[in-house]
Amino acid sequence: MRIGLVTDSCCDLPRDFLDKHQIVILPITIHGSDGTFIDNRDPAATRDFYRRQAAAGVADFESEPFSAEQIRELFLSRLVLDFDAVFCLTVMQSRSQIFNHCSQAARAILTEYRPIREQASLNKPFTLRVFDSANIFAGQGLVVAEVARLISLQASNSEITKHIERLTQTTQGFLMPADLGQLRHQARRKGDKSVGFLSYALGSALDIKPVVRAYRGITAPVARIHGFNTGVEKLFSLARAHLERGLFAPTICVSYGGDPAVVTDMPAYQKLKQACKSHGVQLLLCEMSTTAGVNIGSGGVAIAFASEIEAELD
Repeated sequence: MRIGLVTDSCCDLPRDFLDKHQIVILPITIHGSDGTFIDNRDPAATRDFYRRQAAAGVADFESEPFSAEQIRELFLSRLVLDFDAVFCLTVMQSRSQIFNHCSQAARAILTEYRPIREQASLNKPFTLRVFDSANIFAGQGLVVAEVARLISLQASNSEITKHIERLTQTTQGFLMPADLGQLRHQARRKGDKSVGFLSYALGSALDIKPVVRAYRGITAPVARIHGFNTGVEKLFSLARAHLERGLFAPTICVSYGGDPAVVTDMPAYQKLKQACKSHGVQLLLCEMSTTAGVNIGSGGVAIAFASEIEAELD
């Protein structure tokens, strides 16, 4: 059986990993004051986006995901012919309409695919399952990477489904901005008062960084850390601690709002890389989704791992 994997461009995974596993990306369009950017997870274009954003400072952005009709057209024109079964994993549904659009499209696809496959002499039925990853950015990337790993191992559809269900309950993603300006600006535009003026002013003056955790479909601040480098050290040390205890899945994802080469030079990352190598865990590093950059600005760091023990930052 030919099993396909679809996700949206919020998913933080390296381009070479996406290509190797033939993962199909649903693009997201970013509208800004200086034009439109279509996020197809192109590394060079994404790095350029972050460079321009860093130079411009705080800016207004709007994101526009694929519509249900665009998703329907993609599947009926291509994917129902390329695959016999498809798993579609989206960014956390409480943060985006992508899950709803995919679910709506799936209902149409499953009632319209038969004549298309029959014309191509494909007599097997086509199946499509849409899942909310219950996470964002690096966390979403981890769930998708694990499904890709199981597909490569020729796991059954039921085994993959069971793993996804456990991953949505165990994957813990952490996100830390480098600067609070864009975070506060976008929050104000959306009517989110979680980053108020006083906390912004104090945080900026004292170099205090909030850490946001994405876990089981909820995003919430879980810590405030003095200093960006200290925060990175704590996040990577947290991942190493859970790695030593034993992870639910042998994958850790890291993403950065800019050129990932900045992260490879961090001592905390090198320690994590060595620990992953010792324990046979794949460590995936890439550019952070531009959707993340729109909301938290350039220079932020995200990390995700799957552990049955709920992580706590000191």
